[in-house]
Amino acid sequence: MDIAELTPEQRATEEAAYARDQSALAHIQNLRFFPLVVSGGSGARLRTASGRELIDLSASWTASAFGHGNPTIAEAVHRAALTGAGSSALSAAVTGTTELAERLVNTVPVKHPERAYLGLSGSDANTAAVEAARRATGRPTIVSFSGSYHGGFGTSRDVSGITESPGPGSLVFDYPLTEAALSELRPQLTEALESCTVAAVITEAIQCDGGVRVPDAGFLPMLRELCDATDTLLILDEVKAGLSRTGSLFAFETSDIRPDIVTLGKSLGGGLPISAAVGPEAVLDVAPASALLTNAGAPICAAAAEAVLGLATDPALAEAVDSLGSRARERIADYRGTDRAGAESIVEVRGRGLLLGVELRAPEGSPLDDGQLAALTIYRAWELGAVVYVVRDNVLEISPPLPITPDDLDRGIEIILGALDDAVSGRVPAEVLDRFAGW
Repeated sequence: MDIAELTPEQRATEEAAYARDQSALAHIQNLRFFPLVVSGGSGARLRTASGRELIDLSASWTASAFGHGNPTIAEAVHRAALTGAGSSALSAAVTGTTELAERLVNTVPVKHPERAYLGLSGSDANTAAVEAARRATGRPTIVSFSGSYHGGFGTSRDVSGITESPGPGSLVFDYPLTEAALSELRPQLTEALESCTVAAVITEAIQCDGGVRVPDAGFLPMLRELCDATDTLLILDEVKAGLSRTGSLFAFETSDIRPDIVTLGKSLGGGLPISAAVGPEAVLDVAPASALLTNAGAPICAAAAEAVLGLATDPALAEAVDSLGSRARERIADYRGTDRAGAESIVEVRGRGLLLGVELRAPEGSPLDDGQLAALTIYRAWELGAVVYVVRDNVLEISPPLPITPDDLDRGIEIILGALDDAVSGRVPAEVLDRFAGW
């Protein structure tokens, strides 16, 4: 497979464009790993400032799940923009926004599908769900799990187990990856919930930013059982894993449970800012005017979300995602069976569908630690023509646009594996990371 290296001329053009960004955009919203500059894209490919085409194995952290420049989404947005139905559902019932809310209520399998909150991001959807749960139950505490990520600021960040210390009113337990860990968790969680101070348990069916970690199969059924026994609400965060990325419409569906509230974001807008929390009237109606965002549910974004739901519920998509996920796993397994330089540095491949985590370990005696190896691998992948990011320090998160072609997927995986070979072999100087703080 012919893989073209970044030329000096291309590097100079892209670095100059990146420098413009760094002198204008606030760094408080930077999570950067290499000097990626995007000027356009199509499907699962991104175009850089120098004209290079990169295979996108991140889909903008899954926000572009249905591909760059998707014509179905673009046409829906175009029609809504020309309709001119205002820019807010805050103080008016907007037809397109109402239709989206109705569709969400009819699509998301919660226990009591009665209301849909519409927001701008997963962070505010999780905040709205958590604060509504506190008000509806009169209880102050939220249970979450180590490694969880539910938002980048405010309440949603406070209840995230990935932070160094949880915020006030948060109680964090270990995320159980094995049956033994689940057995250890059960009495601890039972005691906490029986105190009747816990408003809700919030979790992910697959932890994404926590390292693409898949819990023991009994985890969600146990949560449902214990929440039911103590009148505690169960919130499933599907912001990243939801909408067909794992081969089912929602990642939690393989556990055969119904949460009280499900939150959505990222891919829901097809590139536009919209999020949702779907659940019971008794929770989401309890405190009117307590979650106000002027542009939340704006009809242009609602139109994009309607188009996305149409794409996500296509019966053919789940089969395609499963097939592509298996294909990626096979390519990586084949590589691990070779004597290539990085083959022994892959510890585990986990996840479902097109949400895969590749955990790396630096070779014994290497001057690099595991996190540095992962960071150098994705930097080198950018140089060679692919975009992939790191979660939980040393895990490559593979989450391409769902319509990616088999050829593009194969090419992207081969670029990553070649980049890993180069990083392990010392062909990527460690100082290239000095400008990029990552997580």
